[in-house]
Amino acid sequence: MREGSLEAPTRHPLGQNDPDFYNEEKCFEELERVYDICHGCRRCVSLCNSFPTLFDLVDESDTMEVDGVAKEDYWKVVEHCYLCDLCYLTKCPYVPPHEWNVDFPHLMLRAKAIAFKKGQVKKRDKLITSTDKIGKLASIPIVVNVVNAVNKNQHTRALLEDSLGIHSKARLPEYHSNTLSKRTRGHQPDSTNIQSTETTTGKVAIFGTCYGEYNEPHLGEDLLKVFEHNGIAIQVIANTQCCGMPKLELGDLDAVEQLKNHNIPLMARLVDEGWDIISPIPSCTLQFKQELPLMYPDEEQVARVQQAMFDPFEYLMLRHKAGLLKTDFKNPVGKVSYHVACHQRVQRIGMKTKEFLALIEGTEIDVIERCSGHDGTYTFKKEFHDTAMKICRPVVNRVKKAEPDVYTSDCPMAGHHISMGLDDGTDSIHPITVVRQAYGL
Repeated sequence: MREGSLEAPTRHPLGQNDPDFYNEEKCFEELERVYDICHGCRRCVSLCNSFPTLFDLVDESDTMEVDGVAKEDYWKVVEHCYLCDLCYLTKCPYVPPHEWNVDFPHLMLRAKAIAFKKGQVKKRDKLITSTDKIGKLASIPIVVNVVNAVNKNQHTRALLEDSLGIHSKARLPEYHSNTLSKRTRGHQPDSTNIQSTETTTGKVAIFGTCYGEYNEPHLGEDLLKVFEHNGIAIQVIANTQCCGMPKLELGDLDAVEQLKNHNIPLMARLVDEGWDIISPIPSCTLQFKQELPLMYPDEEQVARVQQAMFDPFEYLMLRHKAGLLKTDFKNPVGKVSYHVACHQRVQRIGMKTKEFLALIEGTEIDVIERCSGHDGTYTFKKEFHDTAMKICRPVVNRVKKAEPDVYTSDCPMAGHHISMGLDDGTDSIHPITVVRQAYGL
């Protein structure tokens, strides 16, 4: 038996269609097995709150072992996991191909799926993960002004906390009636001088994401400008729905499948026409790069989309490698605190955003490889907000210490979460916006 492994992690399919997947007794047997391994290792204690919760339960039990923890308390560990995947990709020495076969995030996902099937999910959580429905309603003209005003008013936020359990201090996203789809409706990709490389077609379709559609539509516009400046034909994919990551984190696998059945044919058709695909949000990119292929390993369209899916800066640096990236930057950036988003780190592409920013002359970059604790919905929840801010504190302290001209994260929600922790009137700027400004576009 090996003590740990130096081999590259591999991932097994999720297996949600296996008859035993929703068997709660067998799931709890696997939870006990994995919890015991985690208890004996404890390398992941500095990541999310799942591990401190588990270790406290063990240490406070009569036996000081996992067998002393009440089975109903297993759920306390599950509810703190937001599938950042960092334990699997950066910490755990027992992931496959090691014989212990530990996949903590997907075991948590299995438990969440069982809880969802049993109806052990709050109405609030179903609501805040229905991002398309909320976005479509909140972005209606006039309604959008009311929603944004309610989200910023301390009295109505107190009511939201009491009625829905949405923390009154959590920063809720702003909504726009002028959505990304509306802003780019007349846009046509310039296909006059397309240059392909060994790894890129030179034609890119943006999966706008629900966040990019309703909350920060300028991100899609910035992508258009930067990619067009670099001679890449680019368009926004029409009629897409949520990638499904929020529902995945909830354990609602049926909703994930429905969203997959809508999005994948749209995207696969574009791939067949020679388009590569990018997304401005790392979590959405990861959904198509990793999670859906692991859920549907035998679906050819899912595999084709996976192979054509890129992080934006991954794509730009591949173009740079081929000598096709412009470096005619007009404006300095200065000192940058760069937070590496968890769902970008686990894509196993390296720090492509940092590599790109380093091309801008005079740029000094302080890289922060630590989870912000936001997780899309975790920080909104009344019972978890304070924990989310605690997880973010080391990141905030790094930014304070660096005193940067700009602080940024590929995950805009993580960036704004850091702003909350700083609480000094500043705000993060997304890297693609930083690049657009550096180009002077």
